Amino acid sequence: MTEPADTLFLKIIRREIPADIVYEDDLAIAFKDINPQAPVHILVVPKKPIPCLADAIPEDHRILGHLLMTVKRVAEQVGLENGYRVVINTKTDGGQTVDHLHLHLLGGRALAWPPG
Repeated sequence: MTEPADTLFLKIIRREIPADIVYEDDLAIAFKDINPQAPVHILVVPKKPIPCLADAIPEDHRILGHLLMTVKRVAEQVGLENGYRVVINTKTDGGQTVDHLHLHLLGGRALAWPPG
């Protein structure tokens, strides 16, 4: 098995790059996006380096569920009681720019659909 790419998110997890961390546990870390697309824009990232959702394997079901529960916890922590959006970009056509699975938690205002 090859080593995972040394991504920006792995460097944040290892504290080699600073980030505004809002939550962390043994499986995940959450930090503010440096290019926010809403008043609240937080990335929830598994500590296990999964390149994208399409690369998840059946054994990842626990971490995938944990990521969603982490989004819920962080949304409550930052006061998104009026609602929020969760986005997972997958691969190039899906808009993914970092090859490490991550969930975007967006909120703090009414969000239109389609986005734009």
